[in-house]
Amino acid sequence: QVQLVESGGGLVQAGGSLRLSCAASGRTFTFVDMAWFRQTPGKEREFVARIIWSGGTTYYAGSVKGRFTISRDNAKNTVYLQMNGLKPEDTAVYYCSAHGSAYWGQGTQVTVSS
Repeated sequence: QVQLVESGGGLVQAGGSLRLSCAASGRTFTFVDMAWFRQTPGKEREFVARIIWSGGTTYYAGSVKGRFTISRDNAKNTVYLQMNGLKPEDTAVYYCSAHGSAYWGQGTQVTVSS
């Protein structure tokens, strides 16, 4: 059994910050990467950030580069998404994925007001 559980979403004013967490449990030792995606109503799910578990190499969508930071905690088997300088356009349900998006969490809502 593999489970990914996101947390940390909420309502924040434009320009503010949030940190999302994704805790993995189960058979996680086979994961090669973890990633964050987001989705708004009527739109396709889009890539946000990715981290290679071994080594920590990161990748970002151009729209969030310089504002968002993905990181991991090996001891907690958790990946984070630090979001700074939030914009209303960042409003979405944020999903955590693992192992080439073979596994998905339930999502956490992020709403940025203006």
